[in-house]
Amino acid sequence: MTGLASQRVHSSWISILEPFSGEIEEIIESIDSKNFTPPKNQIFAALECDLNLVKCVIVGQDPYPTAGNAHGLAFSISKDVEKIPASLRNIFKELSDDLSVEVPTHGCLEKWRDEGVLLLNRVLTTEVGRSNAHKNLRWQPITEAIAKASADRGAVGILWGAQAQELEPIFQYKVSSPHPSPLSAYKGFFGSKPFSSVNKILVAQGRHPINWQL
Repeated sequence: MTGLASQRVHSSWISILEPFSGEIEEIIESIDSKNFTPPKNQIFAALECDLNLVKCVIVGQDPYPTAGNAHGLAFSISKDVEKIPASLRNIFKELSDDLSVEVPTHGCLEKWRDEGVLLLNRVLTTEVGRSNAHKNLRWQPITEAIAKASADRGAVGILWGAQAQELEPIFQYKVSSPHPSPLSAYKGFFGSKPFSSVNKILVAQGRHPINWQL
């Protein structure tokens, strides 16, 4: 692929994205003059990892709408953003309760990506200040293909909430629960132990567990 869509994409993903090259360029052109997030060169930052090394896919909804927060990885924020979003705080609480690790002081999840965790939003962009603004731009078939390529290689899906759970059929190995949002975290997300559950599945596959500590 050429142009904007190939930025920050590991070569292992090119064959997955090539069938959607026209759609990707159309989407990016349609938002190019608008105030959107994440920045254009970070839209595909989740795909900097090697597809063949992906062990787990965490599926999010769409990027944080607050200007400066989103940087292309689902649920993650840049290290220079001081205020950790509520959903991510709940993820960190569950991480601490599940694995007895210290709650991180920052919200950057790049280390998880480097551990083989694909942090994938169903919709890769949104309008600054407005959640789910780009849900009708047809990102979903593209991100489903990305998730399926990972699932076909044995990756475990972490599926939080209804939109993520739309992808349940493509994962042989999965961990599902309500979304970590403050609106739903107390309905079954807390206590679901997703991080240890993923590692148990990986060990049963004969693969190395993920180091979830940030």
